Amino acid sequence: MPSLCVLGLGYIGLPTASIFATKGRRVLGVDVSASVVETINSGRIHIQEPDLDVLVRAAVQSGNLKAATNPAAADIFILAVPTPFIASADGARVPDLSFVEAATRSIAPFVAAGNLIILESTSPVGTTEKVKVWLEAELTKLGRPIDGLLFAHCPERILPGQMLKELVSNDRICGGLTPAAAEKARDLYASFCTAQIFLTDARTAELAKLTENAYRDVNIAFANELSLICDKLAIDVWELIRLANRHPRVKILQPGPGVGGHCIAVDPWFIVDAAPAEARLIRTAREVNDSKPHHVVAQVRAAAGQDAVVACLGLAFKANVDDLRESPAVEIAAHLADAGLKVLAVEPHVTALPKSLQGRAELVSLTDALARATVIVLLVDHRAFAGLTLAQLKGKKLIDTRGVVGR
Repeated sequence: MPSLCVLGLGYIGLPTASIFATKGRRVLGVDVSASVVETINSGRIHIQEPDLDVLVRAAVQSGNLKAATNPAAADIFILAVPTPFIASADGARVPDLSFVEAATRSIAPFVAAGNLIILESTSPVGTTEKVKVWLEAELTKLGRPIDGLLFAHCPERILPGQMLKELVSNDRICGGLTPAAAEKARDLYASFCTAQIFLTDARTAELAKLTENAYRDVNIAFANELSLICDKLAIDVWELIRLANRHPRVKILQPGPGVGGHCIAVDPWFIVDAAPAEARLIRTAREVNDSKPHHVVAQVRAAAGQDAVVACLGLAFKANVDDLRESPAVEIAAHLADAGLKVLAVEPHVTALPKSLQGRAELVSLTDALARATVIVLLVDHRAFAGLTLAQLKGKKLIDTRGVVGR
């Protein structure tokens, strides 16, 4: 079987590397963090995901998965590194492809004719073409130009908390710079993917993944905008949406404190950056969702007295995960600390506060928070918070951004 080198051992790269290894392929996982490499080589994991620890341990014990800080020769290279954005002066976001470029250039000493290079990282349209340009430039610099390299974009479509199930059961898109590259990528993923695998060109595959997340962002923005309107008009948004959804062709989503994670909160900006004049709705949706944390902060400050103690229930970007990337809950807690309020953070899925809150908030248990806080802000609908009632919060101010506290 072809050997694999997977660059980036985070929420996407580690499950992907592990599942290939358990299917009998020799996999080298590469990460810039020495502690991550050490953790994985000991058969443990550094992120929280159901059953991932079992899969990684099996992959390492089989001898098929090893981790290192530097790449090595392989038949197939998979790039699964971060693609964040940089804020621009006009309030938009500009894609940061530095991690993709660095990973691409790092494999230049090890590639050979016939190798397949797959970009899994969610990326702006045209990034796969840039990967080819960067790699060829680096090969020329090293004095070893190589013909016959294949390039493809194969974006993941997995949800934190269900990654291992969805890696196998979700449809997949393989977009090649050439048909041969798409076909070779399809044959690779067919070794574990039981769903359909669709072939297309790389640019279409790139935009397809961005479109999926932009679609979700626009729908969330509609719900969040409704919540703003309801706050202004003194209407219960949860009751409004419940009644509106009784229409057979209406399915409004639930509002929240904003949108987080490395997909929905980021990917639409890649479309806006590529076509700013055309992506008007997509940009507006991003602006609505980005503004929601500020609205929540204003609600809390209006409810809080001078000596208020505010308990933020949840820091993750979604329920029942430990992922804090682009989390509106973290942003809200930081703004409340900026306002001089005493902030208690309750996040059952982490053992330490993120850097932005260290020294500015206190990580406590739910019991401690309920005993000490004068204002409760429910930001994430974790299972740990299910069953909270107004009776339990008697005498406290409540801002429930998820509509889950029992009446």
